[in-house]
Amino acid sequence: MKSMLFGSLIVSLAIATGSALAALPKVYVADEEGDTVTVLDAASFKIIATVAVGQEPHNIQVSPDGAFAWVTNNGERRKADAMPQHQDMPTDEHKAMADRGEVWVIDTASDRVVARVPVGNHPAHVVLTPDGRFAYVTNGGENTVSVVDALARRVVATISVGAFPHGVRISPDGKQAYVANLKAGTVSVIDTDTRKELGQIPVGKGPAQTGFSSDGRLAFVSLSRENKVALIDPATRKVIAKIVVGTVPIQVYGTPDNRLLFVANQGSKQKPGKTVSVVDLKARRVVKTVQTGPGAHGVTVDREGRYAFVTNIYADSVSVIDVKSLKVVATVAVGRAPNGISVTP
Repeated sequence: MKSMLFGSLIVSLAIATGSALAALPKVYVADEEGDTVTVLDAASFKIIATVAVGQEPHNIQVSPDGAFAWVTNNGERRKADAMPQHQDMPTDEHKAMADRGEVWVIDTASDRVVARVPVGNHPAHVVLTPDGRFAYVTNGGENTVSVVDALARRVVATISVGAFPHGVRISPDGKQAYVANLKAGTVSVIDTDTRKELGQIPVGKGPAQTGFSSDGRLAFVSLSRENKVALIDPATRKVIAKIVVGTVPIQVYGTPDNRLLFVANQGSKQKPGKTVSVVDLKARRVVKTVQTGPGAHGVTVDREGRYAFVTNIYADSVSVIDVKSLKVVATVAVGRAPNGISVTP
């Protein structure tokens, strides 16, 4: 009897240990020129895995339950790939792809690719609905958004939006998706129930990425060709303020307490931006400029609001910012040209 109890205890401990390992907080980084995803321990900031993915992985998003990381790319690399650079982006790391792209799914427990889903041409960003049921993928090469069933892992809808859709985020209630149309100067508003575009909000030049405050009362979009961030009232769908930030702002991310907005200022390859602008959302002004690395591009904040993680494209690194002190506390070397970044919940 004792041996059976002991055996059961060992099994229970093994299951608990496995669950704990699977729940280890991680940061996922899309290395666009390395064709890899670098996985960091979110506590120690050390590399714990490198996952081979498709060519030019651009953006990555962890599912709300933390079980999977979804990454956009252009499928398997072919031997004779020599793709021209895309001239429509404010910087030169976005490639023009003639073939259909894909979104790959990584199991965060094993850090292995478990699925590949064909989407549209030149996929840029991916984001999941709050319930984790659907993934929305912007297809910059065909001015559409693919809606992927996250369980069936197949496209179930394709939505027409503005010219060159890039960044996308979904409102906290899951009812709407905001898509930054880089060449149209607008943000498309998508109804996630009907999967139709409700309209476009004129915002300014070069909208690159959108976002929402956690209470859903405010939306924001980076304007890469104005060096500003626009604040949007989701109730009226109008721009209510513009805030000057650094050069060529790309990704934006708010803290869970709705207090601060982190804006990564990439600049250009010739004149790299090396800062993150920290915006006080109540005062509607920049309260701190944090020095990171050359080509600050992607940014995310962990669920506790303790750290902001920033990719530095031209430095092949990730900067870790302490949200309380607004100081860089670590710099981690990752793969080539790190772009999108996401952290497990």
